[in-house]
Amino acid sequence: MTESASESGAGTARRRFIAPPREQVDAACFQHPLFAEFSAWYTLMASDAWPDIDVLNARMPLPGRCFVTQDAALLEDGLHYESRILQGRIATRLQNWHDLFNAMVWARHSAIKHALNAQQCTHIARMGQSARNAGQQALTQFDETGLIVRVRDATLLDAWDAHDWSALMHANAARWRSGDIAIAGVIGHALMEQMLVPGRLLVGKCLVVQGEDEAACITRVAEAILEGEVLAAPAELRPLPLAGIPGWHSQQDTHFYAQADYFRPLREGRVYPRPLR
Repeated sequence: MTESASESGAGTARRRFIAPPREQVDAACFQHPLFAEFSAWYTLMASDAWPDIDVLNARMPLPGRCFVTQDAALLEDGLHYESRILQGRIATRLQNWHDLFNAMVWARHSAIKHALNAQQCTHIARMGQSARNAGQQALTQFDETGLIVRVRDATLLDAWDAHDWSALMHANAARWRSGDIAIAGVIGHALMEQMLVPGRLLVGKCLVVQGEDEAACITRVAEAILEGEVLAAPAELRPLPLAGIPGWHSQQDTHFYAQADYFRPLREGRVYPRPLR
């Protein structure tokens, strides 16, 4: 079993993931559904050369924000990473997959990223630059491994509430294909980074919205984050084994969904919030 990314994000004891060099990445991986909404920046991912900071700013302009090279001179200001973003500067390491994907999420879901940054800065003002509370951990987990899931019918969540993965994904595969349940937005740039390694079984951390329109659902999540309605603690986030989503893995028979070390059973006492509306 390939190690999963179920606990990516701050505050974990797992070994830090090291992405493969660009020349070792097969560009075919960018055809995976996880990258579908980022196709406008396919060349930034698949070309032989890394984009420099000017290319990032030209290809992904952000009102009130810009990408700046993270180097020793930048870090001398002593500011927290999030505080610097609040000033308009997104520190970005060059020739770095994680930060390239982060830039792409900023370009695709700027309202979500603005909301996450605003909440992080609110916590930093209260906690200081070193201490971290449960809200900061939840915000970071969603930033690194988050997905927004849209559902038309909230009864689909009954199987998810019980971690009945076969029922949620295998038995209801047609409902995924019809759009009754769907990934409305990928936020987790750490998930994108780990998808560079073939065969890796990843787990996203999800916020769920009940609705019809994906853009409206994403806007609702941004508003909820900004207003502090969600992400007070990591336990609010629903884990979702991504390889189980119909069409996201080549082997999706009943034996695949029976792998309890990946499709994990519900922990006693774990209860998930109802979807945003």
